[in-house]
Amino acid sequence: MADLIIRNAVLLDPAAPVRRRGELVIESGCIVAHEARGLTAQRELDAAGLLVVPGFVDPHVHLREPGKEAAETIATGTAAAAAGGYTSVAVMPNTTPPLDKAERVRWLMQRASEVGAVRVWPVACITTRRAGKQIADLEALAAAGAIAFSDDGSGVADPVLMREALERARDLGRPVLSHCEEPTLSRDGVMHEGAVAAALGLPGMPAAAEEVMAARDISLARLSGARLHLQHVSSAGTVELIRTAKRAGVALTAEVTPHHLCLTDEDARCGDTSFKMNPPLRTARDRDALRAALADGTIDCIATDHAPHTVEEKRQDFRQAPFGCIGLESAFAVLWTELVLSGIIAQERLIAALTQAPAQVLGLPFGTLGIGAAADVTLIDPNYHWRIEPERFRSRARNCPFAGWRVTGKVVATIVGGMIRFEEGR
Repeated sequence: MADLIIRNAVLLDPAAPVRRRGELVIESGCIVAHEARGLTAQRELDAAGLLVVPGFVDPHVHLREPGKEAAETIATGTAAAAAGGYTSVAVMPNTTPPLDKAERVRWLMQRASEVGAVRVWPVACITTRRAGKQIADLEALAAAGAIAFSDDGSGVADPVLMREALERARDLGRPVLSHCEEPTLSRDGVMHEGAVAAALGLPGMPAAAEEVMAARDISLARLSGARLHLQHVSSAGTVELIRTAKRAGVALTAEVTPHHLCLTDEDARCGDTSFKMNPPLRTARDRDALRAALADGTIDCIATDHAPHTVEEKRQDFRQAPFGCIGLESAFAVLWTELVLSGIIAQERLIAALTQAPAQVLGLPFGTLGIGAAADVTLIDPNYHWRIEPERFRSRARNCPFAGWRVTGKVVATIVGGMIRFEEGR
């Protein structure tokens, strides 16, 4: 007898690639068959009318624990991830204290094993305290379980340090995840430098702040032969840098967020600080370039950059409020509605960008429904109509820029290692 059988499904596996009607038979945490004829299981799920895809992998999430548990915890953040269809999340190191020591990485992994609803993968600091002055002990961090290195929230301003980090990460077989921001260009800025910022009288952050750092890091990746991943790409200029570098054979990948794909700086004109993020929302031209780059594979994958804050923090003036928005529970529906149903990208490409591609970026063995693969599976109702209500989220935070949107498409079940971690009554 199998542990779980999913029947009457449409299977969409970007790693095969295959889209067909079938079943999934799950035993001991793995997918063991695509045909369940004559088999029984301890539990069965009827997936009639649903898409069954590999579990989503998010390469960029902030869970805030330790240090800022009022905004989010590992328990609440991973519950939100499961509700959004995510089975693996890579967590950023800008906690308090930061993940710059091996014992902190081990603590995080232990804590996640105790309270996490999904798989949690630590990304450790590039520099000690994320201060940009001294390279952390990358070797010890990798041995403790770090799958990648990043100073996310800050760019590594010193090119000599960044070169050393890339070379050491290369030798460890780990990617470097780069927050591309030249700090002297973006200093004091709170939104994109453009017409909207000028009209609101707010200091701007030019696209060049991202593009200058992206160009530098691409050059250093070419020099070192390391694997470089550009986080939360926001500008058309950065897209062209990525496209050129990939054609030249640089070991480069990149991610884009749902908010940069679906919003612009015009949406921030209302002054709602849920629209304040770093990098900032940019122009419609930038948004359209990001969409095209995702569609053609120039940008590899989608990351939520889930960045929870308390209601009190986000109630501050636009200048004082912290950067960031949440996205784990809204990402799929927003992307399905705005990009797939509108015909901007194919559904197969969206699923690949949420599953296979981020798994490959991080070197994780997920993103497939193949026989023998881990039973990390997401079930989607592509015709489910609903309204995004952050007050009903499992996340502790409410700073969602898509609040009130009416969307189509919803995750209705999430399975991690053969265990149902989220299930929505249909």
